[in-house]
Amino acid sequence: MQKNSKQVVVDWYPGGFGICFRVNRKILEKTTKFQKIEIYESESFGKILFLDGMIQSVESSEESYHEILVHPSLFAHPNCEKVLIIGGGEGATLREVLKHKNVKKAKMVDIDEEMIEIAKKYLKFDKGAFEDKRAEVIIDDGFEFIKKEKEKYDVIIVDVTDPGTVSLPLYTEEFYSHAYRILNPKGILTTQGGSCIFILSDKFKEVYREMKKVFKKIYVYTFPIFGLAPGWTFLTGIKGNINFEKIKNPEKEIELKFYDPENQSSLFPLSKYLKNNFPS
Repeated sequence: MQKNSKQVVVDWYPGGFGICFRVNRKILEKTTKFQKIEIYESESFGKILFLDGMIQSVESSEESYHEILVHPSLFAHPNCEKVLIIGGGEGATLREVLKHKNVKKAKMVDIDEEMIEIAKKYLKFDKGAFEDKRAEVIIDDGFEFIKKEKEKYDVIIVDVTDPGTVSLPLYTEEFYSHAYRILNPKGILTTQGGSCIFILSDKFKEVYREMKKVFKKIYVYTFPIFGLAPGWTFLTGIKGNINFEKIKNPEKEIELKFYDPENQSSLFPLSKYLKNNFPS
């Protein structure tokens, strides 16, 4: 973690751009087999989770990420009953999936058991999702798991860190090929794609190119995520005939803070910069 004073923590991006928060104290620092975990108590926005020096979630508005990652796919699917989550150690993605009553089973696969236990003890973003009877948590490498998995799913959500030593295989053609194989004839895969602004756009382009090798139809959408760089992207691959742009008869009783299923189409207009730099 890089700091410019005892009271400020900074998530540095390439080129000297950073996002900083004033904090009251460090709650936890733990290096597991897979990553360095830090949790801070911020001055105004609740707890902040850093993984390997990068902000992952800010408590006061972590839903701005997790709702947008999950709900466009689950609302768009005509009958989503089985969901596979790759990553998602905080438990917040699992929480959002289980808001849908039609989901009968949600399987979450994360490589870092210590991260899950820390999330349960210190973050509690899952709000009871880990104890839900429909949830199954498996400690495994997501890439190795999906290669040997035989069950079929309606939706696959990939909630992992940006491409790096551990997570890089989860952004490859091989991974997407295995994911496509275990999707039902009508299926959806959604992953985060990082920021599309100029300092990070190469990562987004590479993720898009790898996914495009497997999924013929891909949707890209962006949303402002509090605590992360501007222009945060999500990529969705469609298998079969699914209308991803418009939601029919959305569940009204699901409590949401940021995502609005009645305005799903508003997610898809892309900035001129992104359209001009879209991967070929």
